[in-house]
Amino acid sequence: MIICHCTRISDHDIHAAVDWMRSADPDTIITPGKIYHALGKSADCGGCMPLFLDTMRSNTNLKVPAQLANLRSGISKESDNEGRRQSTRQPEQSTAP
Repeated sequence: MIICHCTRISDHDIHAAVDWMRSADPDTIITPGKIYHALGKSADCGGCMPLFLDTMRSNTNLKVPAQLANLRSGISKESDNEGRRQSTRQPEQSTAP
């Protein structure tokens, strides 16, 4: 099935790219941009992106690497700094006399 008419990408092309990337590097994070790059193409109008993403997500080899799967679980949702250390930057001093 044709997914993108602008660049002539089929569902077979997307699945083949995902399978190839997963076999080349089991720990890689697969993104639409990487798939376009692997196919030697680039996004044009973006009208196909919802179907492109659905096709990409339907591939069984599209999984998040184990070491990244629960990365956000250790971060408190109440934290304003999203797990970053507090800044060591000094607050600005006013120049008033």
